[in-house]
Amino acid sequence: MQKSILILGLAAGIVGCAHKGASGAAEETTPTAQVEQATPAAAASAGGAAASAKLEPRSGNTTLAGQAQFSQTADGVKLVLRVEGAPPGEHGAHIHEKGDCSDPEAKSAGGHWNPAGHKHGAPPPSAVHLGDLGNIHVGADGTGELTLSSAEWKLGGGSAEDLIGKAVVIHGGPDDLVSDPAGNSGPRIGCAVIQ
Repeated sequence: MQKSILILGLAAGIVGCAHKGASGAAEETTPTAQVEQATPAAAASAGGAAASAKLEPRSGNTTLAGQAQFSQTADGVKLVLRVEGAPPGEHGAHIHEKGDCSDPEAKSAGGHWNPAGHKHGAPPPSAVHLGDLGNIHVGADGTGELTLSSAEWKLGGGSAEDLIGKAVVIHGGPDDLVSDPAGNSGPRIGCAVIQ
């Protein structure tokens, strides 16, 4: 009987040692589900709200692609717009009032996003359409990038300044930054819904 108790005691000691690290202290394990649940909270505290829009070709252009990324910063909302497969040169870029790119020429996106009723012009800080982004320069390789921030833009909440549900539109020609209401920038060769 004493032999059985001794064997059971040794077995329990061996099992207990198997759960200890090199230091002799019990190791702690974190379940995968807890790690995954912590990730969104960490991301939200690091960067705040965000939205994106994936560009698709329109108006006979078959190669344009790209992405618009919007992120909340301490100074407002920052946009990073990247294009590829676009014709080289300057292209007017705007946010349009309707998040609808279903029309082959992107006319379903409506006019420039302009909740305050300003005239068309160069991008902020001047008092222009909230959707006036200026021009994006595309190099010989068909790629281009435009970075812009606005303290007036909002991400979510449904206000008149909310970007969600609008469309990013790339035009075939340069925006002259003067002609009202659209800058005389030609056909809409790319469109993306902001989500």
